[in-house]
Amino acid sequence: MNRFTRRELAAGAVFLGGLAPAVLRAQTRIVLRLGWTSGDGAQDPYAIGAREFKKALEEKVGDRVDVQLFPNRAIGDERPLVDGMRLGTVDMGIITNAVIAQIEPAFQLNDLPFLFGSEAQAHRVLDGAVGNDLKQRLERRGIIALGFMEGGFRHMINNIRPITRPEDVRGIKFRVLQSPIFIEMYRSLGGNAVPMAWGETFTAVQQGAIDGLEIPLGVIDQNKYYEVTKYLSLTGHIYSMNGLLISKRSFDRLPADLKTAVNEAAATAVRIERQTIGTLAAGLVRSLAGHGMQVNEVPDKAAFRRAVLPMYENFRGQIGAELVREALAAVQ
Repeated sequence: MNRFTRRELAAGAVFLGGLAPAVLRAQTRIVLRLGWTSGDGAQDPYAIGAREFKKALEEKVGDRVDVQLFPNRAIGDERPLVDGMRLGTVDMGIITNAVIAQIEPAFQLNDLPFLFGSEAQAHRVLDGAVGNDLKQRLERRGIIALGFMEGGFRHMINNIRPITRPEDVRGIKFRVLQSPIFIEMYRSLGGNAVPMAWGETFTAVQQGAIDGLEIPLGVIDQNKYYEVTKYLSLTGHIYSMNGLLISKRSFDRLPADLKTAVNEAAATAVRIERQTIGTLAAGLVRSLAGHGMQVNEVPDKAAFRRAVLPMYENFRGQIGAELVREALAAVQ
């Protein structure tokens, strides 16, 4: 057993006492692990939102919280992230609306094709009574929606033909999210919907197992889909909402002042992320064209809306009739 003189012990006590505050801070620092499935590029909407949340929260609370970022499915694909948040094994995620809808069907509302005519219209609905209703429903599932970020409108890309009319979709194999609404939309238009996890999609297009997919401009660009698809049709068929989510278990463990800081940081991040995505949109179209994609506008979106409108009735019961009425009234 080691023996120390009184002088050595006194010196050690001073040394340890000097370290104690730093050690205590390290032990009490709260870590929030935030995951998403796309890349971490400068124009990726998920990455922009994650970085803005980290920046805003750490500016508010200093080193009391360490927000750790995990892009590229580093801690799981979207459904495993959602399941982990419900169990409390994952702290946070930025999750595509259609995947949220797998555990809370009311979120299918946001994916009704051609529901929103503009980003501003979508913001009003999601930041108002409809959005609050959705948040309450999700919290009952064990997840808190801190805010609704923006991926931009989703567009169709494929290797068969430009999409200018509803009939052009017929026979094309599109990868879709594992969502009944996305599947039904393509069936309504005569296309072949192929549900597929995001991690498998690029290779599937590259190898010709599917003809194309539908995603926002920023995700096309940051994941280099211009390398494997030819046609970009600006269908704007679904507004892409990405939920900034936190496990209710993780949130409930936070001190009251940190809960407030998390909510305030989320509001800041949502506002900046939406502004950034809006600013980037026009430049992204030019960039994708510059990479060789053939870009076309869709002259008559009303024709697409008429083609898919009957499917609204099919989902009214799952979403909630009153919620659908509120949303339709809000977009008039």
